Amino acid sequence: MVANEVVPTLSPSMDIQVSSNFERLLFETNDRDGVATGKQLTNFRATGKLDVAKTVYQKWISGVFAGRRCDDEQTLATMQDVYRQSAMLIDPHTAVGLCAARQSAGVDYPKDLPMITLATAHPAKFPDAVRRATGQTPQLPDHLADLMSRPERSVSLPNDLKAVQAFVGSCRN
Repeated sequence: MVANEVVPTLSPSMDIQVSSNFERLLFETNDRDGVATGKQLTNFRATGKLDVAKTVYQKWISGVFAGRRCDDEQTLATMQDVYRQSAMLIDPHTAVGLCAARQSAGVDYPKDLPMITLATAHPAKFPDAVRRATGQTPQLPDHLADLMSRPERSVSLPNDLKAVQAFVGSCRN
């Protein structure tokens, strides 16, 4: 694996090279050896490169994951296709997942096997992309319609677990 420049797309949450679960996967590939994982991560952060043994790749990567890509044009086309077929608006992240699932049909799993894809965000979070794909402007759900006019609130807490736990506990009521 080699880290390169991130290319911005219509799906900003997918514009990453090292996912938040990467370290966890690496830990598993190292048979839960934290020291070995730490060394690999330190080296990866320093060099931007990670070598994986062929046996590890076959057991943990190629046997578990299938990689697909979906560019902005395909993302918009998928959003438009879903809207035309169902009158349902979907966000660009959901469209990427659906596009990848469609590409995998008959390749990574039997074409007649049902595939379930999950929506990952509300379309109103990405109004420009939805409008570009479908010509429709997604509306916020009723309970969020006044969201942008609500007061913004924040609380500063010390870097202390007990303080955070106490604060969260006080917010339950």
